[in-house]
Amino acid sequence: MEELDGEPTVTLIPGVNSQKKQMCFDWGPGEMLVCETSFNKKEKSDMVPGCPFIHIIRKNEDVYSQILRKLFNESHGIFVGLQRIEEELTGKSRKTQLVRVSKNYRSVIRACLEEMHHLAIAGKDPASDRQFSIQVSSLSAMELIWNLCEILFIEVAPAGPLLLHLLDWVQLHVCEVDSLSADVLGSENPSKHERFWNLVTVLVLQGRLDEARQMLSKEADTSPTSAGMCRILGDLMRTMPVLSPGNTQTLTELELKWQHWHEECERPLQDGTFASSPHLESLCKIMLGDEAALLEQKGLLSNWYHFLVTRLLYSHPTVKPTDLHFYAQSSLDLFLGGESSPEPLDNILMAAFEFDIHQVIKECSIALSNWWFVAHLTDLLDHCKLLQSHNLYFGSNMREFLLLEYASGLFAHHSLWQLGVDYFDSCPELGRVSLELHVERIPLSTEQKALKVLRVCEQRQMTEQVRSICKILAMKAVRNNRLGSALSWSIRAKDAAFATLVSDRFLRDYCERGCFSDLDLIDNLGPAMVLSDRLTFLGKYREFHRLYGEKRFVDAASLLLSLMTSQIAPRSFWMTLLTDALPLLEQKQVIFSAEQTYELMRCLEDLTSGRPVRGEPDAQQLQDDDVETTKVEMLRLALARNLARSIIKEGSLEGS
Repeated sequence: MEELDGEPTVTLIPGVNSQKKQMCFDWGPGEMLVCETSFNKKEKSDMVPGCPFIHIIRKNEDVYSQILRKLFNESHGIFVGLQRIEEELTGKSRKTQLVRVSKNYRSVIRACLEEMHHLAIAGKDPASDRQFSIQVSSLSAMELIWNLCEILFIEVAPAGPLLLHLLDWVQLHVCEVDSLSADVLGSENPSKHERFWNLVTVLVLQGRLDEARQMLSKEADTSPTSAGMCRILGDLMRTMPVLSPGNTQTLTELELKWQHWHEECERPLQDGTFASSPHLESLCKIMLGDEAALLEQKGLLSNWYHFLVTRLLYSHPTVKPTDLHFYAQSSLDLFLGGESSPEPLDNILMAAFEFDIHQVIKECSIALSNWWFVAHLTDLLDHCKLLQSHNLYFGSNMREFLLLEYASGLFAHHSLWQLGVDYFDSCPELGRVSLELHVERIPLSTEQKALKVLRVCEQRQMTEQVRSICKILAMKAVRNNRLGSALSWSIRAKDAAFATLVSDRFLRDYCERGCFSDLDLIDNLGPAMVLSDRLTFLGKYREFHRLYGEKRFVDAASLLLSLMTSQIAPRSFWMTLLTDALPLLEQKQVIFSAEQTYELMRCLEDLTSGRPVRGEPDAQQLQDDDVETTKVEMLRLALARNLARSIIKEGSLEGS
């Protein structure tokens, strides 16, 4: 049967007493808003909130850490690069490239870890120091787990080299020995330092036998009585057979040499050579892999996996990967000794030693504070073809699920959302749908940010999202009375209704001010003019003004008349158009023909006596308004005069 996940842990919110107060909450992008309420149940009219506080619960607190943002940014480039080179990876070069990518990820973790460590040391605020310390512990655990996964799953080290990699792993992550060495060697007489033998023992426990021999030589120089014993133990350290990376000897040859060396180490103990020096005797027992002697050094080993690697080094140097979990489990049991239960980190490392990748990912998802680690590690393991068969019951595979979760967390941040786009892009099944949903929730606080979001949507042909963003920006521009910008966004959104609304605002402003704003935009509408009739009218009406300004009166008159007769112009604007015709009617040259003049007369009569259209002045209103009445009379007079002139002109042309 498939293992069922346990119930999620209960998280208590500081300051919230759910026993006494009712709770209400609302979801925000990447966070939840929780507030307490205390209602008087006697009468509905007396219902008042009892607590004014709102608690903001963030599910992705780490995205707001300045140091971790560097981790997210740097690793993003590595992630994108890995997706691009996937098709080029084949054979041995594939494994080499994947190991290199893994090391790049670890170098980013290490850089952030060191910076966080410096801040934790230099900090003066106890609260921030505590937070830094927690993050240092988390990053240390991430690097430790990733390094082990790199050795076991990505590098796939065979027996022999496997132990060398594990030794490097321990030496890198159990780094107290460096400060201890600096302390001892910095003294006037290192061999007399109170922690001298601790240093030698730690060096032996980590397999750094050359350094241990150098320390023993210092002891031999200052203590003639122990010089012979130091020389014997130093020779044993020097002759210990090790399978170096460039060595061509087989595992069988190594095992034979190691067995012979093991017998050489037993002889001094049997002879009582080190009987007068408990320290040297203890070191010799350690080199023989004596479990009791190793467990005596629990304080210097500090953890069970250090104990495991030391035990393998001096007892099973050619351990096979398949046997690792047996030694790991027994080492954990021996080291803890039933005194304490394993920590989450212990369970993760044990799952790795058992080569249970899915358990490693599951345990890390529970134990770590963010999705960064599991998302990137799972993606890398997926490229190693180690997760292909593991699909989740709701349709996506593990890699995609974790990447979606990580990207969703990035979208909760005001700028890191840009990184999340590439993670959604790399999820073939649900990535695009998730991106569409998250893009719609990005607060468009500035036009610059809106343009970035818009560019993302346009590059991916997300038509609906593009239209939605443009509508939002158009509405903001209208509220700020930036009509040119509003018209531009409505055209980009292909929103005919909103383009009509903005065009009406342009025309209203023209009527009030007598001139157009944003002439460049109106002059260069181009094909966008056909988006709506009102926008077409706005463009054509602006063209009429341009023709009039160029003294192309015949073309201007023809365009003006066509705007009215084609019903493109709103009836509310007809009086303005007829008023614009007055200067043309009064020109010395006859501009309007008799037929065109009749059309203008018909339009004027329709306007003054026809049935009113909603929102437009009716005939009675026009007649009651003195100014409008004067305009109508002037138009009638000008039209009559122009009609007479045009008839005479046309008649004379026919007669000739």
